[in-house]
Amino acid sequence: MSFESLEAVLQATGNPVSLLRNSQIGAYVYPVVPAEFTNWRDEQRAWRETCVLFDQSHHMVDLAVEGPDALKLLSHLAINSFAKFPVNRAKQFVPCSYTGHVIGDGILFHLEENKLVFVGRAPVASWIQFHAATGGYNVTTEKDDRSPSRPSGKPVVRKSYRYQIQGPNAKQVIEKLNGGPVPDIKFFTMDYITIAGRKVRALRHGMAGAPGLEVFGPYAEGEEIRAAIVEAGADFGLRQVGSRAYATNTLESGWIPSPLPAVYTGAKMKAYREWLPATGYEATGSLGGSFYSDNIEDYYVTPYELGYGPFVKFDHDFIGREALERIAGEPRRRKVTFAWNSDDVANAFRSMLEPGGEHYKYIDWPLSNYASASYDKVTHSGKTVGFSMFSGYSYNERSMLSLGIVDPDVVTGNPVTLVWGEVGGGSRKTTVERHRQIEIRAIVSPVPYSKVAREEYAAGWRRAAY
Repeated sequence: MSFESLEAVLQATGNPVSLLRNSQIGAYVYPVVPAEFTNWRDEQRAWRETCVLFDQSHHMVDLAVEGPDALKLLSHLAINSFAKFPVNRAKQFVPCSYTGHVIGDGILFHLEENKLVFVGRAPVASWIQFHAATGGYNVTTEKDDRSPSRPSGKPVVRKSYRYQIQGPNAKQVIEKLNGGPVPDIKFFTMDYITIAGRKVRALRHGMAGAPGLEVFGPYAEGEEIRAAIVEAGADFGLRQVGSRAYATNTLESGWIPSPLPAVYTGAKMKAYREWLPATGYEATGSLGGSFYSDNIEDYYVTPYELGYGPFVKFDHDFIGREALERIAGEPRRRKVTFAWNSDDVANAFRSMLEPGGEHYKYIDWPLSNYASASYDKVTHSGKTVGFSMFSGYSYNERSMLSLGIVDPDVVTGNPVTLVWGEVGGGSRKTTVERHRQIEIRAIVSPVPYSKVAREEYAAGWRRAAY
């Protein structure tokens, strides 16, 4: 049976939790980019010790918003202030539902007067498109969807390439490319540098614990630019990072990429659910982990819980403002890193080598997520105190780490227990084999976990939650 909208799918299935827990979409893939250029261990080491090139050209949606009401529209959707957002600036863009729960987030680039581009995952792009189409705004939108997870040999073409040059040696690489010192670009500000004789737009950004630049331009020029960066970086230990290691940098730097979008309930959200297609991310995405509730709203999170409290500004009218004003001064859960006990992790792996009976849920390295949105139960003294939402292995820290949120009375240094594996032997997701659950001890730790990231990032959401 085919359906036209997310709302129709939900009406037919009854409970969104069941729908998402048993999604057949498969693993979330970082497409096109090779899995490894060398090996993921050395690629992780490079962002800490030398320099890396991240290829971000394929796994995110680009949504252009253009017109006299572009800033008015985006301001109405975001918790962020737009009081000072001139051309050549960027910001972390965070929209919420009417109940103050996060839809998602991403980077918003102010490229020209009345022209902005959002770069990030599908839920936020769809939310912007819906309001652009139905809210009476004088804007147009143009969506360049992420590259297909499985191109099947077909050519992949995007509008823009997007690379990041990051790490302790990034400055030397960038100066060599530019033929001399580069402009003093402030954090989340854009300017131009020269690469291979071309004038290239650059954003001052940081993902791997050390400052660097994100450069972008027409996709047709991407291979030429990439080759020039690789050549310039050869003397400075630059490594290209493959898709296996790419997403794990956030374990050290502290961003939770994929909370469940808070769109599945609420009368005010019904029109949006009727607009969303039955084949979209929200209807086909997967929900995984040991935390289980029949109530989908138990998986929703607020911007405060994700460390976005510093972004919430009540200087403008935006969707979710009233709900966030009510909870602004209340005690709340906060973002932390969980450092997993190595013996317990080893026990989980050891079970894979023990014939007979069901093993523990497989832990993939270096990225261990097996669903679009992950929620693993975290307990303290037998009580559920939060959940782990993004997990993997850091070769730099020689540790399994995960990012998540905990109750306000749980403090840094507390021992907790993380339950790994799903209830009842596992859901019907294609990424889930029959397995047992295992309790893994963990220590509640700072976010960002990397000392370099904690000390060198600009003040803001990465450092606000510990």
